[in-house]
Amino acid sequence: QVQLVESGGGLVQPGGSLRLSCAVSGSIFRIWNMGWYRQTPGKQRDLVATITREGSTNYADSMKGRFTISRDNAKNTVYLQMNSLKPEDTAVYYCYAEMGSRGYWGQGTQVTVSS
Repeated sequence: QVQLVESGGGLVQPGGSLRLSCAVSGSIFRIWNMGWYRQTPGKQRDLVATITREGSTNYADSMKGRFTISRDNAKNTVYLQMNSLKPEDTAVYYCYAEMGSRGYWGQGTQVTVSS
């Protein structure tokens, strides 16, 4: 069984920063792509950023220059550094990991950007 556990969410003022972490545990074999997605009530889950095992990254346009995804393969952990946060970044953030032919999701962590 595989578990993804996110941490680091919370309430932050506009312009502030947060760092999300997601640790993968359980029956782990080689983790390929990892990523972060976000979702607001009544809307679909949208891409935030992805990162390959080799470290190649991809970002949604609205996150470029503000968010940075990284990973530590030895710790089976992916990170999301979020800077210059805006109220529209408020959402539940989910991490994602691919192993073999399967994808796994975390339970989500709430990020609220408000003054």
